[in-house]
Amino acid sequence: MNADPLELQKFSELAHHWWDPTSEFKPLHEINPLRLEWINARAPLAGKNVIDIGCGGGILSESMARKGAKVTGIDLSEKALKVADLHSLESGVPVRYKLIAAEEMAAAEAGQFDVVTCMEMLEHVPDPGAIVRAAATLVKPGGHVFFSTLNRNAKAYLFAVIGAEYLLRMLPKGTHDYEKFITPAELSQYARTAGLQVDALKGMGYNPLTKVYSLNNDTSVNYLVACTRPE
Repeated sequence: MNADPLELQKFSELAHHWWDPTSEFKPLHEINPLRLEWINARAPLAGKNVIDIGCGGGILSESMARKGAKVTGIDLSEKALKVADLHSLESGVPVRYKLIAAEEMAAAEAGQFDVVTCMEMLEHVPDPGAIVRAAATLVKPGGHVFFSTLNRNAKAYLFAVIGAEYLLRMLPKGTHDYEKFITPAELSQYARTAGLQVDALKGMGYNPLTKVYSLNNDTSVNYLVACTRPE
């Protein structure tokens, strides 16, 4: 199974905090509108069949469903999916959640999705290339695939690990394993090897003074990648 049991346990233990915007997941709540609008601008979500790989508690999944997409969220944390399901019932925003690996889902529903998203997940799995291949298999020809992850360099270590986890305490200690961070060149290579075309890279920055996140062209720490599967 392409999952790290310790990573699953870590996110499962925090599952009940997913929808608390003041909790450990505060950064996810704050970056979600930026990610959502970037995705929607490149692949308008209304009426689209969308799958969110590594959906966790469903923050992005549910926001895409609010845009009019038919959304499936998949994850391997049973607790996070229960939280996601419960929130979907409470909010009245329908999302189909499944406890299934991306690779299994790709075998079951190949080429069924207009849009595939995989956010903040690749840096938590043993074989990120296999997840990228699964995403490429799930998307229809002409469809869009979006990833976001963390770059691997001294600045990313300083900002994402030392800064976010230890100094600013924005994230629980041990959230990230620097060794698993992925450079844009590596992620682009995974995508091309999987038959995807890389269309755009975007950086995401955080200003600790204003406490505001923004999209920019600096991919040195957090970054997003937009791909398409050629027709």
